[in-house]
Amino acid sequence: MELRQLTYFVAVAEELHFGRAAERLHIAGPSLSQQIINLERELGTRLLIRDRRHVELTPAGNEFLADAREVLAAAARAFDRARNGDRQLPLRLGYVSWLPPGIATMPNLRIRIDEWVLPSHTQAARVAEGSLDLAIAWIEEADVVRQGLAAELLKYERLQAVMPGTHHAARHDSVPAAGLTVLVDVDEASWDSWNRYALAFAQASGASVTHIDDGGITGPAFFEHVARLRRPVLQSPKRHAAPMPPTLTRRPVTSPVPLWAWDLLHRADDMRPMVTSAIRTLIDGASAAGWRIPPTETHWPLTGGKQG
Repeated sequence: MELRQLTYFVAVAEELHFGRAAERLHIAGPSLSQQIINLERELGTRLLIRDRRHVELTPAGNEFLADAREVLAAAARAFDRARNGDRQLPLRLGYVSWLPPGIATMPNLRIRIDEWVLPSHTQAARVAEGSLDLAIAWIEEADVVRQGLAAELLKYERLQAVMPGTHHAARHDSVPAAGLTVLVDVDEASWDSWNRYALAFAQASGASVTHIDDGGITGPAFFEHVARLRRPVLQSPKRHAAPMPPTLTRRPVTSPVPLWAWDLLHRADDMRPMVTSAIRTLIDGASAAGWRIPPTETHWPLTGGKQG
């Protein structure tokens, strides 16, 4: 068994999609599939159940995933120790789609940005298990407690609506939340955090819900859904390089303003001075930039104690 095979398996297990995992790993899909088959043959057990539209972990696959992550994290630490000698290792920071500008050059902040851009719930789990020291992600309070984490607000992001330019709402400066549609994807492995947020927002604001099964929460497929629905659709905070078609337009959302909170996650019992210093540096930078201040307009969710 090779570390490369473990890396391939973890990518497929986290994406639950061979195509996305192959893109993430920069290898051909057939080669990835063959490597997983070889790994299962070597282990003598099935790790994944897969067909043309569906991939899921077997019970053995779930157990092996935790072990594989632990082995890869240990290998990464060993590599860093060998490369850095006696110097203190940088903290490992994961993220979803937003990072503070210039984070890599912030003074007194020694971090290594993790290259795996994964969903919020996955990044939170990686912090809890120790394969990351910090992560910038969205999380609910119940999950903070359940996973033994601490969450410090870094930024409130206002989500916007995308609609056809011919829609009557496009003639106005903003769109009321009750006039929106939110998309909820069947693929919970990739979109669990967004689905939870979208459903709660729809219940609170009166927005309608449309269920999809093609990963169209972002990217070209999202724009295709907007064109097909022919109405304003709430855009997720997940960044994508695909440009918006010229036939579509964006507008702010009001009554209430949908806020997505980017939290800095760390283990609640991690009291290392290096971690404490990094948290303070990032929070101070976010406060100075005004990212932690909620809007004065009616917004959702209520920010409570999460204010700058």
